[in-house]
Amino acid sequence: MVNIWHRLVIKVAPEEVYKALSTQTGLAGWWTPDTIAKPEIGSIARFAFGDYFKEMKVTALQPSKQVKWECRKAVDEWVGTTITFDLEPHKDGTTLFFHHDGWKDYSPTYAVCTYDWAMFLRSLKKLCQTGKGAPYPDQSRFE
Repeated sequence: MVNIWHRLVIKVAPEEVYKALSTQTGLAGWWTPDTIAKPEIGSIARFAFGDYFKEMKVTALQPSKQVKWECRKAVDEWVGTTITFDLEPHKDGTTLFFHHDGWKDYSPTYAVCTYDWAMFLRSLKKLCQTGKGAPYPDQSRFE
């Protein structure tokens, strides 16, 4: 198995990053505006990107510490993978450790997702630090 990992420091408290990762308003602010989600273990979050969508089962919610999903619907390579956001206090705010685990192999889709996750995590950081992210379809455009 191969995995996507990213690490970044976000200059706000873990509580604020957690809200951006666990609430519908937060997720819509950095990933895609067409989000249906609630912060409940076992719930299904739906993220639409134009005509395409992904569904994630929320498998862990530890306030200010962790959000974890299992992919239920998406392109075949995503189904069954897990996405984990681990948060740790940092002297400048929060360290986010991001993992998208369970890929079967390196592939063109894996390569695109590695890049896209970096852009969306940058959008998350921007949302947390300024109040305005750059969700789909603007994730690669920054002021």
